[in-house]
Amino acid sequence: MTQNPNTALDAFLKPPATGESMSGADIILRVLSEQGVDTLFGYSGGAILPTYDAVFRFNEMHEDHPERQIKLVVPANEQAAGFMAAGYARASGKVGVFMVTSGPGATNAVTPIADCNGDSVPVVLICGQVPRAAIGSDAFQEAPVFNIMSACAKQVFLVTDPAKLEQTLRTAFEIARTGRPGPVVVDVPKDIQNWTGTYHGQGTLAFRGYSDRLRMVARGARLEEGKRAEFFDLLAQSRRPLIYAGGGIITAGATAQLRQFSERYGIPVVTTLMGLGAMSAKHELWLGMLGMHGMACANYAVEDCDFLIAVGARFDDRVAGGRPDAFAPGARYVAHIDIDEAEINKVKRAHWTHVGDAKDTLLSLMKHDPAGQRPLDWLDRIGELKRIYGMNYDRSNPAIQPQFVVEKLSEITGGRAIICTGVGQHQMWAAQFFDFVEPRSFLTSGSMGTMGFGLPAAIGAQLARPDALVIDIDGDGSIRMNVGELETASTYGVPVKVLLLNNLGDGMIRQWQRLFYEGRLCVSDKSLHRKNFVMAAQADGFEFACRVEAMSELEDKLKAFVAFDGPAFLEVMVDQNADVFPMVGPGQSYSTMITGPFIPSRSGQTPEGTGMEHRAAPDMF
Repeated sequence: MTQNPNTALDAFLKPPATGESMSGADIILRVLSEQGVDTLFGYSGGAILPTYDAVFRFNEMHEDHPERQIKLVVPANEQAAGFMAAGYARASGKVGVFMVTSGPGATNAVTPIADCNGDSVPVVLICGQVPRAAIGSDAFQEAPVFNIMSACAKQVFLVTDPAKLEQTLRTAFEIARTGRPGPVVVDVPKDIQNWTGTYHGQGTLAFRGYSDRLRMVARGARLEEGKRAEFFDLLAQSRRPLIYAGGGIITAGATAQLRQFSERYGIPVVTTLMGLGAMSAKHELWLGMLGMHGMACANYAVEDCDFLIAVGARFDDRVAGGRPDAFAPGARYVAHIDIDEAEINKVKRAHWTHVGDAKDTLLSLMKHDPAGQRPLDWLDRIGELKRIYGMNYDRSNPAIQPQFVVEKLSEITGGRAIICTGVGQHQMWAAQFFDFVEPRSFLTSGSMGTMGFGLPAAIGAQLARPDALVIDIDGDGSIRMNVGELETASTYGVPVKVLLLNNLGDGMIRQWQRLFYEGRLCVSDKSLHRKNFVMAAQADGFEFACRVEAMSELEDKLKAFVAFDGPAFLEVMVDQNADVFPMVGPGQSYSTMITGPFIPSRSGQTPEGTGMEHRAAPDMF
C-alpha cells in the first residue's frame, strides 16, 4: 500500500504522536532522527527509493531548523559509503549509518561490514530489498542479504513483519553500540517501505539472548574483592609488568584510566595498531606499537616482561604471530581483560581473566590498592630499550624517505590531527612515525586490511569532527581502490587533506617479494602505470593539488598543504626501495625480529643486511 505524498508531508509538520500513521520509509527516518543521526551516507536505487524520498521530504520539512536535518552524502560507490560511515563512527564514537539498494548495492557493502566487524566499529546498514512476494524468485537486483551478511556482521535483520520495522531499527542501534560494538544490517523489502502503519515512538525487539549476555557482563563487571586481591598478588610477584593495550581501551573511553593505572603502579604500556592514541606517544611510560611491524623497543619489552596485562586486546596474529606460545615467553603470568568472553583464552592462555568494560575494570582495580610500588629496575630497563632500539631509517639517502615525510607531518601538526590510512607500507609508516597524542586520532583498517579505506574514512571522520584536521596518508596502490571519492570531498566541500606517498608500486607486496620470492616483482611494480594523481585531483575539483619530487621543497609544501582552507592533495614521490622495519617474519617470534639496517638488533643481525634475503615463501602474509 502506498501513502499519499501530501499526507506524508503533513506527518512531518508536528512531532509524531503515539498511534500516528505513516509509511514505513517515514518510520525509518523518524527512528534515525530519534537516534541522533545527523549524517547519512549512501547510494540510491530502486529498492531503497521510497526511503531516499523520505529523506528528501524530512529535510524539506525542517528547512527552518537545519540542525534537525539529516545530511545526505552520496559517494562514488556503496563500498565507500560504508567506509565513510566507519570513519564517522571511529572518529566520533557514535553509530555511523549508511543506506544502499538491493542486489549489487548490498553486495558492494559486504567489505565495509566485514571491516567494521573485524575492528569492532558500530555502524548500521539499511538495505533496500525486493518486495516480500518476490524474495526467492531471482528478481531483478535481488541478493540474499541475510545469508551473505550473517557471516560478517554482528547481527542481521530481514524485516518480514512491517509492524516490527520501528522496533527492529531501534534494536539495530542498540546492538551496534552496546557490548563489543559492531555492524548491524537491516534488510527492508520495498513493499514494507511503502506500507502504512503506526509509529509508536518507543520499543525494541525482545532479543533475549543478547540482553541476557549484556546483563551477565554488567553483573560480572563488578570485581569482587577477592578477585582484585588475586590480581595484585600476581603484580606483587612480578618485577617486570607490562600492559598490552588494544582498541578496546579507546572504544570503552578508558584512555584516562589506562594512563592513571600505568602511572600509579609504574607499568609501561605497549599498544596495538588499533590502540594507537590510547596513550600519548610523548608519555614516558609508552613504548610504542607492538607486533609484526611494531617498534623494536616495544617488542623487546614483550620478550622481557614477566607479567603481561592485556586490556581490550585479542592476541591476534599480527601481534602474537603464528606461535602464541612464543609470545611473551618470559611472562610467568598473563592477565586478560576484555568485554567479549569469546576472546578470553582463545589464543593465549591467561592466569587471571575478567570479562567486563575496560574503564570500569581499571577503576575497580585502582580502588583496591591506591598505592603501588614502582618497579624501578624495570623502568630503567625500559628507558634503555627506548634509547637503544628506537625507530630509525636511512637519514642520509638523497631520495625522499617516507618515514621522514610522516615524521615531519607529525612535527608540523604537533600530533594533533586525525590520521586515516589505506593499507600497506604507508599505513605502517604512519603508525610508526606519527606521534599520536589523543584517542580516536588514528583510523585504519586493522583486521581486514582493506585497501581503499583511507580516503572515504577521512571524509566520514571530517564530517563527524568538522573542527578537526583530518589527513588521509595514503599509498598509490591503495588510493586507486576508491580514488573516485576525491570528487565526493570537493562536491561536499569536505576539507580533508590527502597526502599520497607514491613509491610507484604496491610497496608491501614488493617488500615481501624481495625477501621471500627472489625479487620477482609480479603485479607489484606500478612504474608503467600512467595515472597522474595531481591532474586527477584537479579534475575532481581540488584547488590545492601538487607534487613534491625534491627534499628541498618538502617542508614548505607540507606546511602549505596543512594550512590550506579546503580539500588539499599533496603527492610526494618517495624512495621506491624504502622498506618497513622492524618486521617479524612468518612463524617467527620477537626474538628473531628483523630490525633492518638502521635499528640495532639483539639477535646478532648485522647492520648491512636484513638477514632474510630470499628465504622460503611464507605461510602467513
